[in-house]
Amino acid sequence: MLVSLFDWLSQYYSGFNVFQYLTLRAIMAVLTALGIALILGPKMIRALTNLKMGQPIRDDGPQSHLVKAGTPTMGGVLILLGITVGTLLWSDLSNHYVWVVLFVTLGSGLIGGYDDLLKLREKSSKGLSSKLKYLGLSLVGFGAVTYLYVVAKTPVETTLYFPVVKEWFWDMGWMFIPWSYLVIVGTSNAVNLTDGLDGLAIMPTILVAAALGVFVYVGGNIKISEYLDIPYVEGAGELVIFCGAIFGAGLGFLWFNTYPAQVFMGDIGALSLGAALGIIAVIVRQELVLLIMGGVFVMEAVSVILQVGSYKLRGKRIFRMAPIHHHFELKGWAEPKVIVRFWIITIILVLIGLATLKVR
Repeated sequence: MLVSLFDWLSQYYSGFNVFQYLTLRAIMAVLTALGIALILGPKMIRALTNLKMGQPIRDDGPQSHLVKAGTPTMGGVLILLGITVGTLLWSDLSNHYVWVVLFVTLGSGLIGGYDDLLKLREKSSKGLSSKLKYLGLSLVGFGAVTYLYVVAKTPVETTLYFPVVKEWFWDMGWMFIPWSYLVIVGTSNAVNLTDGLDGLAIMPTILVAAALGVFVYVGGNIKISEYLDIPYVEGAGELVIFCGAIFGAGLGFLWFNTYPAQVFMGDIGALSLGAALGIIAVIVRQELVLLIMGGVFVMEAVSVILQVGSYKLRGKRIFRMAPIHHHFELKGWAEPKVIVRFWIITIILVLIGLATLKVR
């Protein structure tokens, strides 16, 4: 939005040309989203508290979580507001990738928000049925990836690239659609499963979004991408603004979500943020790198799959409780210890993911 304004003003003062730089606009998106979250956060928490929008707590969960009952949820609204405003203000709105990522993020957020409202209305942790939730996410995911497939201009945009080994790649053709759908919906649900402790999901999301910002910047620059021998996707660089907005909004939310949390993000935040990471990775062709950097999300999702599968097949559980962060809680780890150690793991995995830029 402001890009067009500054472009017009540059004819009167050349200094406004500085806002054409992606790096500056990304920084401005970070600060804008951060400012919105920090300023509106206390007001939103008070409003959610007054509306009695307290998070329902699982009866079969760790007993230490019972004290969290009544903590306001749906704080993801704050994150989405920061992301949306930061992106719309500082992005080039003629770039179709900007609208794709906003569609996926806000569409998934609507589904998560409806799920949260059902939980609050029924005073239960169940909410929207799994089938309806997956149906909604599927409609959003399939809609976005089908559009990307139809408008793809080069084979690069539908080719799966393997990190480190540059000779390994797969031109997926129409298989791009189901594969990308699985990435978006899978990441969305994985982040949602991770969101079980104060600050556990938001910090890895911030770190992965920042790293993806590096990938979209270099992947959208023809000279840098050629030098690093990574796929060049024309126009993808503009998504560094979106990644910056996630980073800023996430930091602002963490201010209130850190242990002991004043507010939870709810499904409206977790489902939308996971879908956002997934669609960015799909656009910039770094799905497998996302798998590495989001290893904590993968671990949480796999722990649930293994737990359910083992119980159905053998009648026995592998973990004391799934997702796996609850397993460590029941082993006696204090909640802050679980959180910080999972953050440390994410930092290591993100650094490994970034290393694939050069190790090829």
